[in-house]
Amino acid sequence: MTDLRDTALNSKAWPFEEARRLVKRFQKAPPEKGYVLFETGYGPSGLPHIGTFGEVARTTMVRRAFETISDIPTKLICFSDDMDGLRKVPGNVPNQDQMREDLHLPLSRVRDPFGTHDSFGAHNNARLNAFLDSFGFEYEFASSTEYYTSGKFDTALLRMLEQFDKIMEIMLPTLGEERRATYSPFLPVSPKTGHVLQVPTLERNVEKGTIVYAEPDGERVEVPVTGGNVKVQWKPDWAMRWYALGVDYEMSGKDLIDSVTQASKICRALGRAAPETLTYELFNDELGQKISKSKGNGLSMEEWLRYAAPESLGYFMFQKPKTAKRLYFDVIPKAVDEYHQQLRAYPDQDATQRLANPVFHIHGGDVPESRMVVPFSMLLNLASVAGAEDAETLWGFIRRYAPEAGPETHPDLDAAAGYAVRYYNDFVKPEKTYRAPDDRERAALIDLRDRLAAWDGPLDAEALQSEVFAVGKGHGFEPLRDWFKALYEVLLGASQGPRFGGFIALYGVDETRALIDQALAGKLAA
Repeated sequence: MTDLRDTALNSKAWPFEEARRLVKRFQKAPPEKGYVLFETGYGPSGLPHIGTFGEVARTTMVRRAFETISDIPTKLICFSDDMDGLRKVPGNVPNQDQMREDLHLPLSRVRDPFGTHDSFGAHNNARLNAFLDSFGFEYEFASSTEYYTSGKFDTALLRMLEQFDKIMEIMLPTLGEERRATYSPFLPVSPKTGHVLQVPTLERNVEKGTIVYAEPDGERVEVPVTGGNVKVQWKPDWAMRWYALGVDYEMSGKDLIDSVTQASKICRALGRAAPETLTYELFNDELGQKISKSKGNGLSMEEWLRYAAPESLGYFMFQKPKTAKRLYFDVIPKAVDEYHQQLRAYPDQDATQRLANPVFHIHGGDVPESRMVVPFSMLLNLASVAGAEDAETLWGFIRRYAPEAGPETHPDLDAAAGYAVRYYNDFVKPEKTYRAPDDRERAALIDLRDRLAAWDGPLDAEALQSEVFAVGKGHGFEPLRDWFKALYEVLLGASQGPRFGGFIALYGVDETRALIDQALAGKLAA
């Protein structure tokens, strides 16, 4: 453990770089509460999306890295801001008219448009919890509504009332003229309508712990700031949470840089150091637009899991958090194959390399063995040429290629075969476009077919790849990638594909020769 800790203290992997910042935070003394608190925040105004998962996954990676280099206990809290008022109706939910009737109510009081939970907030919280639980995260879930109404935030809210002027001094310069005129960090929850009101604070009484505001009908109302009678505005609320809970680490997206700045100032004004923070880049959809909960664009967590195992999603999240990434369906196959490449590399790596390997951080150091004897991309191409409708069809080819493999002994491969069939039918099949070969390509294909007809060697991927390579070179393809591109477009109906020798070994020499004959006869392009 000591050797691992010494190596981790010098690791350049980003979770260890973050963890070392936290270690420095407690150089003089450990946290008074007895543990280091990591937090992730979630606004349940829309269905949980994959970015939410990414934040929890990445925070967990930093947490595990910290535990590797420090003996201080840790805790992760996943906080849902479900007392926030519903400001607009998400475009990807049913019963839109009903939801419009509930505008401005706290999310924990908005009726669930799906009819399965007590509220829209509860519905989205349940979906988030179910996913995080399925991935095995260790976390404590916290509801804003529960914390406000149970009194857990009362001390912090009274402190905010004391520091009202300082909070206003921090916030007002960041607002436009019109907003400044009505801004208050406290949003009363109307006893008449239940709405979260964006109204100015007319009076405040620190001794009594109350504020006075005017209802939309003009009536002046005095309410305590405690007990769930008010909800705090977003940036002061974030700071209040840091202060109340003693949050030590939280990461957030690039769009919240200003929020982090203001919340940090407010947290210090309340009397506590702001947490260590990391700003990550945002995910974009296939059109390059930011993924949004309310729009429902990009990938959902459920959609990724329809086509790949959750560990591949963890791998995607590990990669360069400060770099913007396109997050759409076509990133899945690459993530799956690269994840398994890293699994296979791990046993032969030294300690420094292992700590830099994404799988160490995905699995918290308890790294499993990869049983994927066939790459996911190869399974996709196999599903394509075989017109596979189920995983068993693929296993007919896999067993011949790898006789030692089976669904029972290679469960990750069996799952991947099922994922590949789904992915093929949903994304590859509708987009497949074959073309006829030109004269040079036709001559090269005939040559390859004849070589395969004479092949008497084993189903060795490298030997077959050399044979394919020799055909392309012999027919003057320069660069050679043009030959392989032709093979993919003519035989597989795609612009890119696997190492073709490996494909032949998996699909079969005779089967590949028959596939070439179909292409030469014009049956594929037709």
